[in-house]
This record gives sequence, structure tokens and C-alpha cells, in this order.
Amino acid sequence: MKDALRHHEPWNKGKIVGRKAPLKLKDVWAIRVRLQIRRSLEQLALLDLGIHSTLRACDLVKVRVRDVCHGDRAAARATVLQQKTQRPVQFEIAGGTREALENWIRQASLTTDAYLFPTRRDGGNHISTRQYARIVAKWIAEIGLNSAPY
Repeated sequence: MKDALRHHEPWNKGKIVGRKAPLKLKDVWAIRVRLQIRRSLEQLALLDLGIHSTLRACDLVKVRVRDVCHGDRAAARATVLQQKTQRPVQFEIAGGTREALENWIRQASLTTDAYLFPTRRDGGNHISTRQYARIVAKWIAEIGLNSAPY
């Protein structure tokens, strides 16, 4: 038993831990163009809001329509309460991101109280942070990059 404890490998051995590297502008545009060509309104809104809000993934997936919209129009500014710090984070929503959000909300017929990025399994819940990570990894792989550092 003591030998097993002595030779235990750390869970993060050989893995990149901590903050991931940011995508370069050209990579973001490459992903964006692919999403526009596919007319993937939900993923385009997810990409744009993720970049402009600088929210952690756990906070981004929990954003509700009411957090970013006033009526049927996307707001120019939004405030979201961070899960980790319990502090509000205010961010600007650029014109292209507002358009992407409005198009997605309209297509999905989301109500004010709905999560902005609902799960397909349970309409009343949001996508998980793991699902978000899979989506981002897929975007990165589609443009020919290794997703590990991002």
C-alpha cells in the first residue's frame, strides 16, 4: 500500500494548468467566418459574448436573456454577478455582438427569463461549462490549431 502512495502521479502532470492563452485576432475571425457561413447563430452569439464580456465560462453559460436585453433589443451594456467573487462585472456589448444576440434570441424564441444558451436536453437549464469547453475546442480544431493551449 505504501508503494502505491509513493508512486502516485499528480492529476495535472504534463497538462497545461491555469489560465489558457488567448486566441489571436486572426483566429477569432477565422472561427467567426466559419460560424457565419454555417449560419450557426447560437455559436456565433456564444463566441461574440464570450470575447466581449470576458466572463469566466461558469458565468457565461448562466447568462439569461434579461441580463443582456431590454425588451427585444440587446443592451449596449450588461452587468452579471460573478459566481466566484459574488461581485458584479459590467461590460460593453459591441454592435456586432448585439446583432448576433438578437438574431439568436429571435431564432430560438427565447423568453426573458430563459438562459441565453439553453441545453438541448433540459430546456429550462443552461449548457454546462464542460459543453462550452467542447464547443470551443471544436472551433479551435476547425481552424487547424491544437486546442490544448487555448
